Amino acid sequence: MKCFNFAVLFMMMLSHAFGASVVASVNGSPITDSDITARTKLMARQGDVSTDNRRKALQNIIDDSVKLNYASNFGVKPNEDDVTGELKRINMNDLTGLEREMALSAIRANIAWQIVVARTILPTVDVSKDDITEMKNDLSREQGLPIEMTIVRLIDIPNDVAEKLTKPKNCDDAVKMAEDLGGAPQKFTAVQYELSRDIRDRVVGLPNMTWSPVKDGSVLLVCNTKKTSEYGKLDDVIKQNAMYKQAMFIADQQLKQLRRKAVVVINDDRYKL
Repeated sequence: MKCFNFAVLFMMMLSHAFGASVVASVNGSPITDSDITARTKLMARQGDVSTDNRRKALQNIIDDSVKLNYASNFGVKPNEDDVTGELKRINMNDLTGLEREMALSAIRANIAWQIVVARTILPTVDVSKDDITEMKNDLSREQGLPIEMTIVRLIDIPNDVAEKLTKPKNCDDAVKMAEDLGGAPQKFTAVQYELSRDIRDRVVGLPNMTWSPVKDGSVLLVCNTKKTSEYGKLDDVIKQNAMYKQAMFIADQQLKQLRRKAVVVINDDRYKL
């Protein structure tokens, strides 16, 4: 009986100390209703306003605690200057009170987790040349590469005229050919990622000196390409991004396992996960 009274008294003290009821705990650390309210406000400020926000907020708080606890096993403790610096970077330095503390806690957990992933998971990830080539092709189609392209475009061209276009020797020959057929060719040079999506979709993969099929009354021809200085670093950038994505996927699976091992107690049925 004494033990039961002590437990009740302890929960009442926690509730009074935090100014709100303790609705859950993770590894013995209490989570109050006020904590969850503060976290939902942060989520709303970041654009997350789903109807299930309070349950999601609780899950985020639990995850933060799990990440920080796991990071402590490796002696990882985020630098507070980095934490406050990140708060400024995401334009939340105006926060006060519990909302500020919740934001700082979330940032600490994220930084700590990133450090752990970089130390323990990232070194084990490898990306093949085939993977890099595939990602480069995807990037070329979706966003464009740092490749300078000289393009000849003919608009308002009838299909029967387009059929008379043959393979030119160079850019000037392509322009003259179009003019001889009565067209008014446009010649321009741009980096692939600066091209509009519709033009990029038509020229990526199109062999040089080959007229594209007629689309919307126009044809395109790539008469020259040149890799820019940025291109030399592209493989390294793609590889780093690919390794990071794989590492974060593995880290997400690891977090799920750590979450299952954590001692999570939910005292309020509204927050059952």
